[in-house]
Amino acid sequence: MSAKVLITGGTGLVGNRLTELLQQKGYQVSIVSRKKENIPNLTVYQWDVRKQYIEPGAVESADYIIHLAGAGVADERWTDERKKEIIESRTESARLIHDTIQKTGHKPKAFVSASGISIYGDDRGDELLTETSSYASTFLAEVSKVWEASAQTIADLGIRTVMLRIGIVLSDKGGALVKMTAPVKLGVGAALGSGKQWTSWIHIDDLCRMIIHAMENEQLQGAYNAVGPHPDTNKELIRVAAQTLKRPLFLPNVPAFALKLLVGQLAETVLGSLKISNQKIAQTGFTYQFPDLSAALKDLFHTSD
Repeated sequence: MSAKVLITGGTGLVGNRLTELLQQKGYQVSIVSRKKENIPNLTVYQWDVRKQYIEPGAVESADYIIHLAGAGVADERWTDERKKEIIESRTESARLIHDTIQKTGHKPKAFVSASGISIYGDDRGDELLTETSSYASTFLAEVSKVWEASAQTIADLGIRTVMLRIGIVLSDKGGALVKMTAPVKLGVGAALGSGKQWTSWIHIDDLCRMIIHAMENEQLQGAYNAVGPHPDTNKELIRVAAQTLKRPLFLPNVPAFALKLLVGQLAETVLGSLKISNQKIAQTGFTYQFPDLSAALKDLFHTSD
């Protein structure tokens, strides 16, 4: 019998691709959803996080649980209400899983939770950040801290728990890459702010493979930075994107004040610099399919030399 994996946030950008890769490896995948849906080759369990309800069988049938659920931080402006939703969608969903494990007595072999590199802050300049670097007190840092604290409650039940501090996920289906390179495709691409800020990115396939690596390998537990081996400056990312798409670069850079007008508080995360080390995860034997930016963008933009 193949092992069963339950994914929260399974219909999101990462969840969709992760489901495909898990199924290719022979795993049986189930997801939780607010509404009962029929999705081919997937078992869908219903849950309601606000009411702390999860359909019987969801947790009890899982050999592994991957926790990706959480309201998107870039989807809407950060009103007080939205901030509350961003935090509670992560912590209350983990609490529901924790309480269900306690109630049913079924312990999965591992619990892998998403977190974010924003735990280190918005802007740390050229400092190379590792898992032991100090945390910040920005809103997104607080989100990651409570996210990890809620995952730790699962670890406290005696379940091997891994927290992956995810960087900028590069995908052709949505997320940061699509937004950042939309002007490039129109021939008006430009670096953002100074362009010198570090972007710690990871190809979506490498992230999903890293999640599976964390799930399968019993020596992994605790926090790991889920980023590629080579962070790039924003200027370099835009330059390589333009080169890959065979589009011109438009000068000058997009000024910081214009970005702040467009996206509000979220501008700080785009303009900030986070140079994140991947050494801890690399030392566990994880290897990348797309270690450098040029290879990653060629794959995602479906181009060749």
